[in-house]
Amino acid sequence: MPVVTISRELGCSGDRIGRAVADELGYAFVDKQTIEAVLRASGVPQFGQIYESYPSFWDRFDQARAAALDMLDRAIRALARRGNTVILGRGGFAVLTGLADVLNVRLRAARAIRVHRVMATQGITDEHEADEVVGRNDRMRAAFVESLYPVRWNDLDAFDLVIDTGKVPPDLASGWIVAVVRSWGQAPFEGDTTADLEEDPILDEYLMKVFGE
Repeated sequence: MPVVTISRELGCSGDRIGRAVADELGYAFVDKQTIEAVLRASGVPQFGQIYESYPSFWDRFDQARAAALDMLDRAIRALARRGNTVILGRGGFAVLTGLADVLNVRLRAARAIRVHRVMATQGITDEHEADEVVGRNDRMRAAFVESLYPVRWNDLDAFDLVIDTGKVPPDLASGWIVAVVRSWGQAPFEGDTTADLEEDPILDEYLMKVFGE
């Protein structure tokens, strides 16, 4: 029951590619909205605010923040244990690193390409403003991951598959990811898998509510 995590830079068509992979494989697609719905159901309504803020030194000692981030880890593991899931962002690759049945994908592109894509998608007419949006988003995502896990957000060695979407069209990129997952077939995985993750009955119950099961 493989899992795909997708880490992406702003302007790399991550949402489009992730949804296409999930649709083609018949997997559940877990994005920002899904994660936040799970966390709200488990009593963490403010996660979006935590994710989009730069953690200060003192934030590391904030018990409410620590509890919210612990719940995020638990939610990602619970989602992965269900299998057949594509998880977009939220540090999924860092939480599930080392599991044999998880494909960790990184989507990247040259900054100039991303800036022009952001201008087109967000209706920004000033290139300098769009560049600031891209830079701010990169810093926010890096700060979130690197304040929690012993890995750099842009460390390509942390991923199994890295795709430059400045050169690889979204449909081809999603096709590559699907092809890798399908190539695994029914052969047993070597090493720990998502099936070895500890069960979390409380999170499992919340997931059933979120997915309407």
